Amino acid sequence: MEDDGLKRRFFPEANISGFSHVDGTLSFYNQIAATVGPDDVILDFGAGRGELFLDDEVPYRRNIGNFKGRCREVDGCDIDPVVLENPFLDDAKIIRIDEPLPYEDNRFDVIIARYVFEHIANPKFVARELLRILKPGGYIAATTPNKWGYIGVAARMVPSRHHVQVLSHSQPERKPEDVFPTTYLLNTRTALSEAFGEEAEIYLVRKASEPDYHFGRPWMYRVIKFVNKHAPDAVLPMLDIYVRKPVR
Repeated sequence: MEDDGLKRRFFPEANISGFSHVDGTLSFYNQIAATVGPDDVILDFGAGRGELFLDDEVPYRRNIGNFKGRCREVDGCDIDPVVLENPFLDDAKIIRIDEPLPYEDNRFDVIIARYVFEHIANPKFVARELLRILKPGGYIAATTPNKWGYIGVAARMVPSRHHVQVLSHSQPERKPEDVFPTTYLLNTRTALSEAFGEEAEIYLVRKASEPDYHFGRPWMYRVIKFVNKHAPDAVLPMLDIYVRKPVR
């Protein structure tokens, strides 16, 4: 893959492990893996077809985020019926926008949302539902583009109807079925505080990552890598979000 060749060129360590020291997927799932226990029940919110595990060619990265068999149960839900084919879930459910999630109160120890928050159109409703089904003391872990980073800004400049076309050039490895409309209504600290409320503990990590949306051009890859390294925290491209439900 062209992107893999650029990564190995600009991040020498990737020639050994297959990933770089700024790999965003690894940093996100390492935090979760460090806290998940064998008795925990996990929800993969927006689980999709399991593309993270199905398409990733790096075994270490593929395995670090797959919790099936490492905890008591992994449930998954998505608005896309393809979630029913996800082989990395113990139970899968189709959900509908603006309808309550089909789970009882206080069910989950951890809720994972990978590249979901940028698609949510009703953040307060979704936040209330996620907190409802989360156990007291449990946490929501989400990774999403920063609204003010180059990924978020570029996505908002391109109409949703053109996202598949643009991504086919900037991210040729991205499959059309994994592209969904974006809203960016839950991608800032202010938006998170308004949605989850003052009682929830919110920890926000702004971070750089491997260059994305570089159209396979080495010069653009180099420029994005430089910007990621030297940009102020406020405009770093990625956010890792951790929301802990208070224990009453």
